[in-house]
Amino acid sequence: MKTTVIIPNYNGIDYLENCLRSLENSFADKAPAFEVCIVDNGSVDGSPEMAEQLFPWTQIIRFPENRGFCAAINEGITRARTPYVFLLNNDTTVDPACIRRLERRMDNDPRLFSAAAKMLSMKNPDIMDGAGDRYNALGWAFAIGKGRPSTDYNTPMPIFSASAGAALYRKEYLQKTGLLDELHFAYLEDVDLGYRARILGYRNAYEPTAKVYHAGSATTGSRYNPFKITHSSRNNIYLIYKNMPLFQLILNLPFLIAGFFIKTLFFCAKGYAGVYLKGLGEGIRLCTTPEARQRKFRFKPANFGHYITIQLELWLNIFRRR
Repeated sequence: MKTTVIIPNYNGIDYLENCLRSLENSFADKAPAFEVCIVDNGSVDGSPEMAEQLFPWTQIIRFPENRGFCAAINEGITRARTPYVFLLNNDTTVDPACIRRLERRMDNDPRLFSAAAKMLSMKNPDIMDGAGDRYNALGWAFAIGKGRPSTDYNTPMPIFSASAGAALYRKEYLQKTGLLDELHFAYLEDVDLGYRARILGYRNAYEPTAKVYHAGSATTGSRYNPFKITHSSRNNIYLIYKNMPLFQLILNLPFLIAGFFIKTLFFCAKGYAGVYLKGLGEGIRLCTTPEARQRKFRFKPANFGHYITIQLELWLNIFRRR
């Protein structure tokens, strides 16, 4: 087997069965084509028991409490014994050929760190949920193509980072970049991981033939809520501190100030300005901790060319919204 599927789960009883059933449909003659590891974050809704009973071919790891998305994923990656790991949200269903097509894409390009699946809206499969992520000099991360017609995204393309909701990663390279940073807990952890991979010269790509259908916000709720806004703004400050060396921070500082100001106005209109500013404050405080300083990705002259490539993309992505 080439791939271990890693599914973090927290009270996912409404979605997990359909997710696992779709993976089961990928098996030829019912023989498992990949390993499946469910890492449960202290669910109390019976979802891990359901998986154990109906899908005995899965491996289930149980945490006694909710340790967050990153900790769950990292536990699965650490235990995986395959060259690839497929990170998958529990509120998804997977096309039968999805994993095979992602494996083929990675096999054909040894420079790839990750390959992102084509994520489609579960409610309306003609609409995109995402084709990977972009990140720009304003400090904004966004899903490529979200809300647009799926037919607009039928061509493979390079991306800044893959969404950890449905992407295949090369474990050999994960051992060089490090795993998901658990200080994030949730949100932007995949952009941080993709940033680190880019610094080391690896690439991330979108594979449109590999399809995943995503319900969206099944665990954390609506698109805008205090939990998401606080953690996203907090983690964005940390992401910048962690990955941008001084020269890159100086280049981006005017754009970052503008980006944070615009976001403050946006969330003010939504009634969440206080929540957003609270998250920024938490992010600044996080960056002063020994744990954050220890995790800072150190600048190395050998990677200078990669930083320049990243910087040009950060500027270009200001003008890309799709």
